[in-house]
Amino acid sequence: MTLVIGLTGGIASGKSTVSNMFKEMEIKVVDADVEARLAVGKGETAYNKIIAEFGREILMEDDEIDRPKLGSIIFHQAEKRQLLNEITHPEVRKRMREQVERAKKNNEAVVVLDIPLLFESKLTYMVDKTILVFVDNETQLQRLIARNNLSVGDAEARIRSQMPMSEKVALADAVIDNNGSQENTMKQLIEVLKKWEIMIA
Repeated sequence: MTLVIGLTGGIASGKSTVSNMFKEMEIKVVDADVEARLAVGKGETAYNKIIAEFGREILMEDDEIDRPKLGSIIFHQAEKRQLLNEITHPEVRKRMREQVERAKKNNEAVVVLDIPLLFESKLTYMVDKTILVFVDNETQLQRLIARNNLSVGDAEARIRSQMPMSEKVALADAVIDNNGSQENTMKQLIEVLKKWEIMIA
């Protein structure tokens, strides 16, 4: 029986840190962002649909999609953004499901789906348990400003564009407080896995 864990968090909450901890434990992690990039690679179904809808002017010289150019189109036009999501999201979910099936065939005890917008995109049906990586508002703001070199206003706007942390806490099966040291975060992760009867080598 393979336990499928959905890992999520707010922007700059340290989700990648926890994702890497799973990898260090040799637990398979399927990253939604990586799968999204692969899904729109040259020759993929989503790639062909995107060109049909947005035209060849969004391509670079090597025929790969110019992500910043496409981003600038969808950033300003909600209906284009919706259209892009309708093309890419089913393909990303399909790719993730295939990896889960592979993990089950290999009798892996755990597979982690790293999905930034797990709750917002209503993808909890894909997982058995959810872990939220949590930080307080001030820590989140400071980390985001430092990481992305943003102004306070821009950082706050990005945080506001996501579901509030307090709402995510209420939805998650387990919450890891990432305000402290990495050692402390690791300790909490191990405790969660023990509670769920996951044996760690």
